[in-house]
Amino acid sequence: MDTERGFVDLYSPQAEAVWQAVESEGTAFSRREYVRKKYGESAVIFLTAYDAYVREAEKIVTRPDETAYPYWAFASEDMVDRSGGARVMRLRVPVSEAVFFDQYDWYKVLRLSYIGETEADEEAFLRDLQMRGIRDSSEAVLKPFYPDVKRTIVSSWKRLFRHDADIRRGDMSDVRAVQAGLWCIKKEWLI
Repeated sequence: MDTERGFVDLYSPQAEAVWQAVESEGTAFSRREYVRKKYGESAVIFLTAYDAYVREAEKIVTRPDETAYPYWAFASEDMVDRSGGARVMRLRVPVSEAVFFDQYDWYKVLRLSYIGETEADEEAFLRDLQMRGIRDSSEAVLKPFYPDVKRTIVSSWKRLFRHDADIRRGDMSDVRAVQAGLWCIKKEWLI
């Protein structure tokens, strides 16, 4: 990933509707209702994760009023999930328009799990959950019975962005797989 010239090449799997919006309108924006429709009864999990993402990511890159959620993109085409009929967009994006993070930390957010400072911190948190009789962290986040645990988990999600500044400088040494959030997809980014 070469960020020195102010641009980064990314790969983003997108549905035909996104391709059409980019072609016809020049820019595609994501909406809350798209997430609800795509994920159906599981949407509450995604909306919880996406809402937490938005609260922090818009502090890094300003979110346009037209969009509710980001589009996901990857530094490596190998990391792209090609299921569901999506086509891969190859994009050259200004570094200033992307929010960067470790894909494996994002998986933790999607599982409504705790992101620890270290692996030992995460293991200690899991032991604490078990001692409290909580089977898994999503139970604490989605149910009203554990407000203190929920606050701790949701607060830990700020760590998702701990690598953003390093990635912007081209340092991926502590990142297993670079993922980016884009508030929109612009036609001029297609390569």
